[in-house]
Amino acid sequence: MNPATPDEAELERRLAALTLEQKVRLLTGADFWSLHPEPAVGLRRLVVSDGPAGVRGELWDERSPSANVPSPTALAATWDEPLVERLGGLLAAESRRKGVDVLLAPTVNLHRTPYGGRHFECFSEDPLLTARIGTGFVRGVQGGGVGATVKHFVGNDSETQRMTLDARIGERALRELYLAPFETIVTEGGAWAVMAAYNGVNGHSMTESPLLREILHEEWGFDGLVMTDWFAGRSTIPAANAALDLLMPGPVGPWGDALVAAVREGKVAEETVDDKARRLLRLAARVGALDGLPAAAPAPRHDARSIAAELRATAAAGFVLARNEHAVLPLDAGRLSRIAVLGPNAAQARTLGGGSATVYPPYTVSPLDGIRSALDGAAEVAHAVGVRSGTRVPAASASSLRQPDGGGAELRFLAEDGTLLATERRATGGYLWMGSYGPGIPSDRVARIEVHTVIRAAEPGRYGIGASGVGRFRLSVGGTPAFDTVLAVSEGADLVEAFLTPPQHLYDVDLAAGEETEVVLVHDVGSGGHRSGAGVTSFQLNLRTPYGDDEEEIERAVELARESDVAVVVVGTTEEVESEGFDRESLALPGQQDELVRRVAAVNPRTVVVVNSGSPVLLPWADEVAAVLLAWFPGQEFGNALADVLLGVAEPGGRLPTVWPATEEGLPSTRPVDGVLVYEEGLYVGHRGGVRPLYGFGHGLGYTTWDYLGADVAGSGESVAVRVRNSGARRGKEVVQVYASRPDSAVERPVRWLAGFAVVEAEAGEETEVTVPVGRRALRHWDTGEGRWAVEPGAYTLTVGRSSRDARFVVEAVVGE
Repeated sequence: MNPATPDEAELERRLAALTLEQKVRLLTGADFWSLHPEPAVGLRRLVVSDGPAGVRGELWDERSPSANVPSPTALAATWDEPLVERLGGLLAAESRRKGVDVLLAPTVNLHRTPYGGRHFECFSEDPLLTARIGTGFVRGVQGGGVGATVKHFVGNDSETQRMTLDARIGERALRELYLAPFETIVTEGGAWAVMAAYNGVNGHSMTESPLLREILHEEWGFDGLVMTDWFAGRSTIPAANAALDLLMPGPVGPWGDALVAAVREGKVAEETVDDKARRLLRLAARVGALDGLPAAAPAPRHDARSIAAELRATAAAGFVLARNEHAVLPLDAGRLSRIAVLGPNAAQARTLGGGSATVYPPYTVSPLDGIRSALDGAAEVAHAVGVRSGTRVPAASASSLRQPDGGGAELRFLAEDGTLLATERRATGGYLWMGSYGPGIPSDRVARIEVHTVIRAAEPGRYGIGASGVGRFRLSVGGTPAFDTVLAVSEGADLVEAFLTPPQHLYDVDLAAGEETEVVLVHDVGSGGHRSGAGVTSFQLNLRTPYGDDEEEIERAVELARESDVAVVVVGTTEEVESEGFDRESLALPGQQDELVRRVAAVNPRTVVVVNSGSPVLLPWADEVAAVLLAWFPGQEFGNALADVLLGVAEPGGRLPTVWPATEEGLPSTRPVDGVLVYEEGLYVGHRGGVRPLYGFGHGLGYTTWDYLGADVAGSGESVAVRVRNSGARRGKEVVQVYASRPDSAVERPVRWLAGFAVVEAEAGEETEVTVPVGRRALRHWDTGEGRWAVEPGAYTLTVGRSSRDARFVVEAVVGE
């Protein structure tokens, strides 16, 4: 039973006051981000929002900044449920600040393969780690009276053809791996909402799948609401009868009058509609959207200072120190005279992944800024970009644009006849509207949007000025027409891909230092034709600044490294290769980043490489550098957290939540064949399978050492008590891990699998004991013949250690019938 169950009798009274038409109206969204109010039962407008990296709210731009938290993979790398629960509380506070009732997170699909485009948005390759971190996240969010939405149910583990593919997943893999996190979070975490995925599984679209009723409702006793992913509702009768409750977005969709008619014709029972409306009212009661019924809990209070401190500590807790030869880290600031901070992500870091998880933080601390701040007055910090890692031209930044009375650009909204409908001031060159252009702007009359600004050259050289988007664009520079073109996406392009990485067109112009030029970009609304009727307008004014070729930039970086005590090289991915909407085609770092690292390492033996990616990338130079620090997408406090870790103020507390492969050999594919993606690897995902790791699952070094002194099994494997000693010179954190195996099993199994873990902290020299819960659930398997869970009786080997590849003790647990 959900601990936040409202008064069911009161819900029934309100439900009985609604007509069929009123009930059906509630079951499709009112717009992109909200549900219909219903005064007849005291239901106010209810607002939902992405997502996993922060609470965006109803605006998707810089006018509504959001705290940018570390990406889900970074959170899972902490292996720390209480920490993640606290972060969930912060997100609840952010939700209430932005008027949001339901957060569209967490994403608990698995890292089936590092090629997955939304790998960064998911927690782990492992179902147990995903389940426990996801449960902490949900408890934190809902403990603040805000609904959490567990997504994407189920099998949405890659992006290629995600709207239509059919994932063919074996029954055991489906139960033991892909459904397992949902099961724990629903039954133990008490999630209030679930999102059904775009894809199909084993022949059924997930918005019409029997799994919704048979497993969620009947087997797990889920009393919450099931909503579609955006635009995933495709049918009237099949979806209505499959235990789907809410279609998003609205107001257009396949239900409405069609569903009313289906009920009248006896094709959908009115009791089915009642159940959907009841679940929606229950969710509304839990979040405080029904008159007279308070939210299940108040949101905690946070201010800018507490948010910054929490995000800084959380980022550091997720950094994984994968290599640290000769203890080069932490650095001693007192012995540094000069440090080189190099690489394409040093001054312009990625703090979050691309797609629906995107938010606009109030600020971002780059690695360069964080290190400069930490070493201010103590050491010189030199910088060079080294190489460019992307080919796309970014939206013009706020510092590049100005108006006669300040910065930014003026946007003008015009009707078909040229009538000026409205104007607004915007800070940057990126624009996205979903469903509405904002209060006071008649969205149905807007035919053209003009961007007026002045660009000032900070340095002499050739600049590229242009547009990104879909449809017709006209650009003038300095009063002279530059281009008039129509940009189009490829047929079948994903909705998100079309919005976030659309085609670009540039005009080159030579400018002297300090020279200014007037720029006007005109976009014809609706001229692109992609996702017609979705109510989405998205485009950018782009600016490319002068840049020498990669060889010149690498040589400059090498010279700085040669003259410095330490070289910190920050490499990473770009939105071109790692984002929602498409899968990765290669795990290699984009551009010539590998060449940059090798040449820097050749002249400075104290080279520290910081990897700023949301998922694994190939590191062919790993054995050539002194240290490798895996930083993920760590949120807006990236630079401050990085400085803390590099200088020893904080320990890198992370352990790998996914295998970091040495090569691309043997990795599962994301490419469907004739619309079908077969999960051929079955149960053998990640550390359970045969992937050759560069760094194994659970790996992470920290800044101290640990002795494992002993391990004892309680009962028939309910838990393992592990005694450890911090044998280093400073306080530290250890993640004690237990892996199960059964070599002589009559059931097909991986060689070993994660069965339990626990986090322990201790002072230097301190000895402590930690209890790692295991239990029968960690040892069970799905009996396909009986269609139920079973535990094979007999002896199980439990391996205690620091990672999947670093065993310290082996004990045995004997399980009875």
